[in-house]
Amino acid sequence: MLPLITLKNITLGYEGASPILQNFSCAIHGGETVHLMGDNGCGKTTLLKLLNGLLLPLQGQYIFQGTEVSRKLLQQQSWSKSFHQKIGYLWQKPESQLFCSTVEEELAFGPLQMGLTKEKIQHRVQDTLELLGIEHLRERTPYTLSGGEQKKTAIGAILTMNPTIWILDEPMNDLDRQSQNWLIDFLTSLKTAGKTIIFTSHHQQLNQIADRSIILG
Repeated sequence: MLPLITLKNITLGYEGASPILQNFSCAIHGGETVHLMGDNGCGKTTLLKLLNGLLLPLQGQYIFQGTEVSRKLLQQQSWSKSFHQKIGYLWQKPESQLFCSTVEEELAFGPLQMGLTKEKIQHRVQDTLELLGIEHLRERTPYTLSGGEQKKTAIGAILTMNPTIWILDEPMNDLDRQSQNWLIDFLTSLKTAGKTIIFTSHHQQLNQIADRSIILG
């Protein structure tokens, strides 16, 4: 079976600076749970941005489901929309990805862009609010939430889109012990459901759900 994601001799960096990651290659199959590891500054977050199509490699190839991801493809609205609907990305600082007026609107935004009916959107939003235990936050403005509440809201905004791939950057940060345990159970349920999960974390508790680790640097 062909890998879901193949990276071939990837070099990553930003204009005017030395490359952060050089000649990096790996393959990730559908349904795998992969822990990206390495010291601070080794390129973990930059690599996650590449996987989400937010960056392109300076050199090398990013192949997604057998197709090389390119600037030209990402500029094609239909292909880009399909690509981004398959991938849910939890940023290290979730407040950076929350922009709606209320938590409920955050959860509805993705399904709305997918063209789902109002009834289906309402159903997904309500199920997600209940599942994450954030029903009481429905009418709250995201910037007024605690770090943990913002993280749950960002997770909810991904969950309502039901992507096949979950990419999470330091998902345990800003969570108390109870919420960390909840997150481990939540990711385990995603894994059981056959989702592909790629994450970075300095919290050793998450090692228990990983099928394997890839070390950068």
